[in-house]
Amino acid sequence: MDAVFYPVALNVIPMKKKQKPAKKRRPAIKPTAQNERLKGWNEIASFLGQPVAVAQRWARSGMPVTREGRFMYASREELSGYLGREAGLNVPVHIVTENMDLSADLKLALAHARAGKHNKKKKAKR
Repeated sequence: MDAVFYPVALNVIPMKKKQKPAKKRRPAIKPTAQNERLKGWNEIASFLGQPVAVAQRWARSGMPVTREGRFMYASREELSGYLGREAGLNVPVHIVTENMDLSADLKLALAHARAGKHNKKKKAKR
């Protein structure tokens, strides 16, 4: 069998490139909403200063988180209140960040500690 060659005209037709639609940008998140609400396990865990697995375990044991779609959300205030209750305190716990001024919290803690000593002395005298 002999090889058969067919004459083919190779006219290259340039194809028009489709223009890609402009990328849609996400709407800017309001800074107040961003500060109040944590989105996803990574943000929740970093706020708590714990690994993601610990945050997930705490959520199973009652930490206030909500699922919306595929993301978990938590409020900073609710998490602080939860940590305070878990620590046996009647006040929310403040999670410390690098830029936070702790002088007011320190004064409040010292006043609370001093008041506790006075109450113990009064109970011991009875």
